[in-house]
Amino acid sequence: MKSLMLRGALTAALLVSAAAPVAAQTDLSNAQIVQGLNNLTQDAPVVTAASLRQAALDHATMYSGPPSQRPPLAIQLDKLAQINVQIQFKLNSAIILPDSYATIGAIADALHNPVLQGYRFIVTGNTDTTGTREHNLKLSQERADAVVEALTTTFNVNPARLEAVGLGEEALQDTKNPESPVNRRVQIFNVGPLPPRPR
Repeated sequence: MKSLMLRGALTAALLVSAAAPVAAQTDLSNAQIVQGLNNLTQDAPVVTAASLRQAALDHATMYSGPPSQRPPLAIQLDKLAQINVQIQFKLNSAIILPDSYATIGAIADALHNPVLQGYRFIVTGNTDTTGTREHNLKLSQERADAVVEALTTTFNVNPARLEAVGLGEEALQDTKNPESPVNRRVQIFNVGPLPPRPR
């Protein structure tokens, strides 16, 4: 998987997923963020917020072993156009720390770009394995909700374009180090065009 990483003075990191690894970058342009979210593939699965939420619940119920022995979520999220963002929250809370609003603002700028105006997005919250799986699902949902609220209220992104889903610890980025901070991230997935407006 190709990753482009933004590391700023605010300790926020932004990874744009595509096809093979690249070196970390210190700056990520608006065009690169847009490209990451617009990188749609023909074989991308059809994903809805409801199906993704159910997949996370089913995964938590079916697989009780150590994280390194759990299979990945059945939905192939890596095939979706996406960005992965590390947003800083208050400990064990959905309160976004002020430093992370610059990152959320950069995402909002990309979502306002005409290239992405006609698309819908799912914002997912992810945790590490600290705490119970039930608690992590709840906390990650609250954090995804907080990011959607910031995008829609502070940065005026159309609420009809965004849905929030908490994945808890069910989609770990680093299964060998399940408590690693890299697992605590927010993902934004392009899930296709907005439906046409009724006439």
